[in-house]
Amino acid sequence: MLTDDRMKLKNKKRIVIKIGSSSLTHAQTGDLNLLKIERLVRIISDLKGEGKEVVLVSSGAIAAGRQALGGQKRPTTISEKQAYAAVGQARLMMVYQKLFAEYNQIAAQVLLTKDTMTNDVSRYNAQNTFDELLNLGAVPIVNENDTVSTHEIQFGDNDRLSAIVAALIGADLLILLSDIDGLYSDDPHKNPDARFISMVYEITPQLLEMGKSTSGSDVGTGGMAAKLAAARIATDSGSDMVIANGDDVEILHDIMSGADKGTLFMAHTNLDFDLMNYIHYQY
Repeated sequence: MLTDDRMKLKNKKRIVIKIGSSSLTHAQTGDLNLLKIERLVRIISDLKGEGKEVVLVSSGAIAAGRQALGGQKRPTTISEKQAYAAVGQARLMMVYQKLFAEYNQIAAQVLLTKDTMTNDVSRYNAQNTFDELLNLGAVPIVNENDTVSTHEIQFGDNDRLSAIVAALIGADLLILLSDIDGLYSDDPHKNPDARFISMVYEITPQLLEMGKSTSGSDVGTGGMAAKLAAARIATDSGSDMVIANGDDVEILHDIMSGADKGTLFMAHTNLDFDLMNYIHYQY
C-alpha cells in the first residue's frame, strides 16, 4: 500500500545507503557475494541516472580480509581485526571500483574515524570532500578506518556511522539494509508473536526498549539498538530513515518507489540537536 509519506521518498535527492556485512556475504562461507554487490552497484548507478546523489556506507572490509587470508572464523583480537581490515578494505574497494566502472561511474573511498568527526577542521574538510565528490558525480564509499581505530569500531557500528554521515552532508534519506525486515515489537527470531512496525513518527523511550543489542549474523556488529540510535541521529538532523532487509537489494527500487517496505522513521528536525555534542557524549 502506498501512503503520502512513502510516496515522498520518490523525491529524495541526497541519499545515504548503508549495507551490512551480512548483506554482502554468503551466509555459508562469509565470502563476498559478488552477484549481490553487482546488483547493488547497478541500482545505485540507476539512482544516479535519475539525478540523485548517493553515498554508500559499506561494511565488509573485515569479512573481505577474512576471505583473502583464508580465515575460517571471525577474528577476535583488535590487532587481528585491523589486519583483516587492512587487507579487506583494499580488496573491497577494488571490487567496487571495477563494478562501478562497468556502469560508467566513479567510486571514491572515504575512511573516517571518530577523530575526523570531533575535530572541527577535520570535520569541515570531510564535509567539503563529500560535497565536492558529489558535485563531481562520484559515489563516495564510506567505512570506518578500522586499521587505525583504537577500539573495535569507534562509532559502534556502521549503522551509527551512516547516520552521522547523513547528518554531516545534509542527506534527506538514509536507508539501512540489514538482515531484518525492519522494526518489531520484539525479536522476531525468538518471539513469533512479535509485531512489525511499518511507520515511526516519534522515537520514544518505549520504542528504544524494543532495541536489541545482539546481531544474528557471524559477520556484522550492529543490532536493533544500534539502528534505533542511528534513527535518532538521522531524524533529529532532518533525514527520513528506512530499515529494510538487504537480502534482496532490489528492495531499494521498492523503497524509492514509495512501496510499503521496511520501517520508515519520519524526520522531525530537532533544533537543539548538535551532532558533535552527540558524538562526544556517546563515544
